[in-house]
Amino acid sequence: MEQGPAPAAAPSIRLRVFAVALVVLAAIVAGLWLDTRGRIGATQEELAKRLRDIETETREARTLGRQSQEALREVLGKLGALEAKVAESQNQQIALESLYQELARNRDEWQLAEIEQVLAIAQQQLQLSGNVRAALLALQLAESRLSRVDRPQFLPVRRALTRDIDRLKSLPALDVPGLSLAIDRLIASVDAMPLAFDERAERPAAAKAAKPVPPAEENFFARLGGEVWKELRQLVVVRKVEAPEPPLLLPQQAWFLRENLKLRLLNARLALLTRDEAGYREDLRVAQAWIQRYFDARAKASQAALAQLRQLSSASISFEPPSIVDSLEAVRGFKSRRERGRS
Repeated sequence: MEQGPAPAAAPSIRLRVFAVALVVLAAIVAGLWLDTRGRIGATQEELAKRLRDIETETREARTLGRQSQEALREVLGKLGALEAKVAESQNQQIALESLYQELARNRDEWQLAEIEQVLAIAQQQLQLSGNVRAALLALQLAESRLSRVDRPQFLPVRRALTRDIDRLKSLPALDVPGLSLAIDRLIASVDAMPLAFDERAERPAAAKAAKPVPPAEENFFARLGGEVWKELRQLVVVRKVEAPEPPLLLPQQAWFLRENLKLRLLNARLALLTRDEAGYREDLRVAQAWIQRYFDARAKASQAALAQLRQLSSASISFEPPSIVDSLEAVRGFKSRRERGRS
């Protein structure tokens, strides 16, 4: 039996198996390496691409950031300019408000001073001539001006004005313009009224003209007896005097009479305007007496004048002059309070 070479073959088989295993392992390792390398390359390429994209985006972001910073700086500059303008406008507004308040105070003072002057003139008119209409117009003017301003601090003054307006409106109305116009018409009619002496002188002339002429056939003795009887009758004259004879006036005196009558009527109109009832009635009484004495009372012009004088004499022009002291005191008190508040 030959058994000698068997132990030497066993190590060679193991070597071949080991070599094959080593080759297979190397192949596997090589495959894995190649696959890993490929994957690493793809990953590197993908990473490089992403890095490039990130770098591009970063550049764009930096550009946008610079643009945003520039826009922000521009906006901040504009905001600073706007803040400066706002501060300037606020200062101007404050100055304008103070100026407006000063102008408003001055305007109120001017308006109050003007209203006070108007009311003082109206008070003088009431005291001197009793001109209620002028005082009422002045009060209404002052109240309308204060109502246009419409400020609460003027309410006490407006209430005082309203009270005085109501007081003046409640007074009895007197048609002073109508009475004055009637007196003017009387003055214009003086020249048209005939004198009484002229009328008396015309009546005897008319009677003589109307005396019948004796017939021509009347005999001489009858005419002689009539003339003798007429002369005897003229020696004693008995006459019934119903009215005093009118005074004889020269033409120049008649002119002065008419002018004096006009002056009396003018004085009556002046007394009417000044509310002097005593002088008014006295002038009308004298004018009426002169017309009845010196003028023909039966003429239409004289009768119309006498009727107008009686109507004028029946009007009462005297009254207690009212006062608007409440309105004046309210305006002056308001002004003094403002001056104390400013001081």
